[in-house]
Amino acid sequence: MSAVKIAGIVLIAVGILGLVYGGFSYTKETHEAKIGSLELSLKDTETVNVPVWAGVGAIVAGGILLLVPNKT
Repeated sequence: MSAVKIAGIVLIAVGILGLVYGGFSYTKETHEAKIGSLELSLKDTETVNVPVWAGVGAIVAGGILLLVPNKT
């Protein structure tokens, strides 16, 4: 299986995941303070939304990569 076909499959999988979940979130430590033996830290949860057009575009691009014939 060529690298182009693998890239096409990965793009389709990422596009489907983007459409199903609609985004993802992650935790980011923003502030940290140390006063003697006391430690303070603040954790923020950031959310990234994946637009529908990006998911559909990834699926279409992956489909095009799968349909392109191999040069041998």
